[in-house]
Amino acid sequence: MQILQSLMLMPLADWLALGWFVSVWVSYAVFARRRAERSGSLLATTNHYRRLWMMQTTARENRVVDGVVVQNMSTSPSFFASTTILIIGGVLALLGTSDKATELVREIPFAARTSSFVFDLKLMVLLVIFVYAFFRFTWSMRQYTFGALLIASMPDARVFERGEAQREPFAARAGKVVGLAAETFNDGLRAYYMSFSVILWFASPLAFAIGAAAVVYLLYSREFHSEILDVLKS
Repeated sequence: MQILQSLMLMPLADWLALGWFVSVWVSYAVFARRRAERSGSLLATTNHYRRLWMMQTTARENRVVDGVVVQNMSTSPSFFASTTILIIGGVLALLGTSDKATELVREIPFAARTSSFVFDLKLMVLLVIFVYAFFRFTWSMRQYTFGALLIASMPDARVFERGEAQREPFAARAGKVVGLAAETFNDGLRAYYMSFSVILWFASPLAFAIGAAAVVYLLYSREFHSEILDVLKS
């Protein structure tokens, strides 16, 4: 009951900014997935190359290089997962000293004057984002190990040549798993990008809302209108 009363004390502008943040994040995630199916995104285009890679893998007798590549790809989510743990620990430590942190933020020019409860709520939003990112990164790591397992379990290239096994199903399955790992890693990176807009919330709700829109525009431009995408599609 006390928590509900405290929530009612949060200014309407903060509630509107938080609702806008959640809506643009979810809306963009849905939009990006549907748009990728129609016109192709950076992730969808690279998934095409992943499938071609797996087709080449079925024709190779020695697949050590392919296993090394998958292992190297899994190092990125592993690094971010470790970094996220440190960030989560830092946010939790900051929650324990919210009174001092609130006084420090008040000294920053143009920073919003808020109560300790509202300050803690902003930290909790950051904490939820990084916990979500941690689970996405660790799940991406596991999916890459599944991809390595599929590569290791592929029949010998001569088996495919004799027609005793079909290349397409194996390549499609392995490419799909590696693609899902990349997609999950992309979700974690997207959470990192969105967390920067939450930092602007400590300045003002308006800066928070504008920052969320700016981050979404940046993600859209990179996923659908970047130079690297044009190169990959050419």
